[in-house]
Amino acid sequence: MPDIAHHIVIEATADAIFPLVATGEGLAQWWAEDMSQAPDGSVELGFFDRATVYRLRPQTQLTPRRATWVCETGKEWVNTRLMFELLPKGAETGVRFTHSGWREATEYFVSCNTTWGGLLFRLRAEAEGRGVGPLFRKSSRAY
Repeated sequence: MPDIAHHIVIEATADAIFPLVATGEGLAQWWAEDMSQAPDGSVELGFFDRATVYRLRPQTQLTPRRATWVCETGKEWVNTRLMFELLPKGAETGVRFTHSGWREATEYFVSCNTTWGGLLFRLRAEAEGRGVGPLFRKSSRAY
């Protein structure tokens, strides 16, 4: 099974980054503005006026250094995992991101790989106090 993997260094503590990758509110700040969260902690992210909706369930054991989401919907995303591993080093934190469990390396897989790279730069900007907002707004246009 192919996986998407990226690594980025952020000038912020793991404590500052963790809520951005482990909560629906955090994901909405840099990834997708159209977010709703259920009482069980699962999150729905809407894209392109909700033409696409990904439901993510947090893995049962979150640690302050790792957040993992299991994708419950999406033709190619279903049963994949999004993992953010935080690697503190002084005033900086490395973020190792993996989107694992893809069935095959399709054109959509390649497109998602590119998009995840850009999203991690938005995560870094948000964590460093230079947020530009989420890539995917509630309207059908991506910015």
